[in-house]
Amino acid sequence: MNIQQNISLKAYNTFGIDVFAKRFVSVDSVYNLQKILAQEKNIFLLSGGSNMLLTQNINKLVVYINIKGISVDFENKNEVLLTVNSGENWHEFVVWCISQNYGGLENLSLIPGHVGTSPIQNIGAYGVEVKDVITKVEGLYINNSKKFQFTNKECNFDYRNSIFKNELKEKIIITSVSFKLTKNKHQLNTSYGAIEKEFVKNGISTPTIKDVADAVIKIRKSKLPDPKEIGNSGSFFKNPVISSKLFKRIQKRYPTIPFYKVEANNNTGTTLSYKIPAGWLIETIGFKGRRFGDCGVHENQALVLVNYGNAKGSDILKLAKKIQQAILVTFEIALEIEVNVIK
Repeated sequence: MNIQQNISLKAYNTFGIDVFAKRFVSVDSVYNLQKILAQEKNIFLLSGGSNMLLTQNINKLVVYINIKGISVDFENKNEVLLTVNSGENWHEFVVWCISQNYGGLENLSLIPGHVGTSPIQNIGAYGVEVKDVITKVEGLYINNSKKFQFTNKECNFDYRNSIFKNELKEKIIITSVSFKLTKNKHQLNTSYGAIEKEFVKNGISTPTIKDVADAVIKIRKSKLPDPKEIGNSGSFFKNPVISSKLFKRIQKRYPTIPFYKVEANNNTGTTLSYKIPAGWLIETIGFKGRRFGDCGVHENQALVLVNYGNAKGSDILKLAKKIQQAILVTFEIALEIEVNVIK
């Protein structure tokens, strides 16, 4: 393993932020990762770089997880169990699954990043979350290099959340993720109107998993900028879930507010809340398409903050806080940042 000095991380984060790693190493096996952990504990993990905003140079050893490989653990005529190493590109993995007629991930097409980061924030899109198909997550504890294996339940998955984002943040490294996918009788999720519109437009009445993936890819390309062309990290904010009381107050002022009902069972019975699209909130307060120096809000999708070329991470964070404050004042909603901000 070759530890390099003063390496730019611009190519290693989808925002294209040009900060530097004082020391940098690319790791391609669990064995080599354990060797690194035996020598270094004060490390900074880097994978696909798709869900982070770097605001300063990294003085720790940056460990780039580049462990590749896909294995079939079990299969029969109905399902297949796969274990995928964390360094595999997420979208390329989804495309490979579709080529094998493995169903379950088609709605998650074109999401940037690596497989190893997918459980951390429980990536999701168009009615599907990765928790729906994960069976286990394996990795190493940083403090002692010992291996761990968590079942789906032990991951404590929630909306854009997991145990890896909370109790185990900066304590573990995910080395592989296992999935249970279908081989026939696929349970397609086409409930989002945009997907159905694509089917109607293309005369598709009995869609396949490839049809779903193609529709999702087309929709995402029309709404979301390609990080290779303009720096971004996809959805920058979480869609907030608000109380019925607050929703009704907002709806009086904005009768056309879009929403999704969210029901939760607790000790007092069923509670009804409302999930509001963060993009709608940002657009409503007038930030969509606005540019502030070299950063701004994307012209087609208000949920996406972008780097037009040479923006600093601190510039983008400043813009995010400005949006949060405006939404708090206008709607009484505390908008949460979805990406991992490295300060």
